[in-house]
Amino acid sequence: MTRDHSTDAPPSPAAGRTGPFASLRDSPGFRALWLSNVFFFGGAWIQTMVLGWIVFETTGSELLLAVFTAARLAPMLLGPLAGVLSDRHHRVRLLTAACAWALGAGVVVAALQSLSRIPYWVLVLAGLATGLAQSPSQPARSALVLELVGRRNLSNANALNAMAMNMTQIVGPALGGALIGVFGAPAALWICAAWYAASLVALWPLRRLGIGAAAPGPAEPVRTMLADGLRSILRGRLAAAVLGVTLAANILLWPVHQAFMPVFAKESLGLDADGLGLLLACGGVGGLVGSLIIAALGDFRFKGGLFVYGTMAWAALWTLFALSGGVALSFALMAGIGVLSAAFGVLQTTLLLMTTDPSVQGRALGVQELAIGVMPLSALGLGAAAEYAGVATTTFLSSLLLVAVLVVVALRVPDLPRYNGVV
Repeated sequence: MTRDHSTDAPPSPAAGRTGPFASLRDSPGFRALWLSNVFFFGGAWIQTMVLGWIVFETTGSELLLAVFTAARLAPMLLGPLAGVLSDRHHRVRLLTAACAWALGAGVVVAALQSLSRIPYWVLVLAGLATGLAQSPSQPARSALVLELVGRRNLSNANALNAMAMNMTQIVGPALGGALIGVFGAPAALWICAAWYAASLVALWPLRRLGIGAAAPGPAEPVRTMLADGLRSILRGRLAAAVLGVTLAANILLWPVHQAFMPVFAKESLGLDADGLGLLLACGGVGGLVGSLIIAALGDFRFKGGLFVYGTMAWAALWTLFALSGGVALSFALMAGIGVLSAAFGVLQTTLLLMTTDPSVQGRALGVQELAIGVMPLSALGLGAAAEYAGVATTTFLSSLLLVAVLVVVALRVPDLPRYNGVV
């Protein structure tokens, strides 16, 4: 049986108040972190869309696009080490360093594209640099949320963070596509660098709040912290099941969204860069709506059920998207996919934090980042399959397989769909 850690978490600063924006309203520290996230992920979405479009336009190859995506996502494989850093070092300083790195890399790639067309291998390195700024900072970013808002408002705060990501998913790709069409790729990349600069500035108030410090006492060796953390996390049946669902989703479906949307846009739907931006923006609108719904629910009682069955429905919508050849239908399906992906994204982190001991939460989030980090390898495999069978067929079969995995999880770990986690 999973231990209830509600007494271990800091009290919520808004324990008696509810509403979709409770965490933003009542926690100044969370407001600063949330604003930084808006600009950070906005820059990442613009850069991802623009660089992906440049790669496919330059090479015309699904496989080379998948290689670029794999390089951009490869730093996720550092998740366990990033989790150790989150438990061992000052989390606010880690985020500050990540933002500074993203800003520097963004300025370099924008300057290179302004001077001349960037060769493919430089585009791959640019994707890797972006990943090194984003992925290793995620455990610290997510662990800070619990420290800032407490357990009662955790679902609300995670939903608001997901809302920030989805808002930037709406604005970023649409802005990137419009800028490519009107001014060209260099202007879009300079806008991306400006967003990273704003994210760095927004983090500054957190440095004065006295949060994010590592636990007192001598630091254990990294290897020991990794081993002890993994043992503690995997002993919990619920946490292990959540990580298993995260792993399956990132092997089978997330690479499609990350790598192959330019292919769907150009070959299946006949869209240009503006159309690709709008297609991705539809997913962002759906994600925004889904995040607002979960934020408004607050500390609701059916967290596990929504995670399992919502993810199953998300996979089912991907099967329909793979079969769709109509622009309007595809846009509508992408919006629905966005709604359900918000539930998945919010609840995988919320449930993992609720079902693990506070002393290893950074490492739990690091293992989650590793589960997400299989995406680069999976993107290569799916890219090879798409080169042979087509991206629509590959997506259809992957979606059906994920539905089957979730059915098995629901039957083998029935405590997960029934899990409430209510304080």
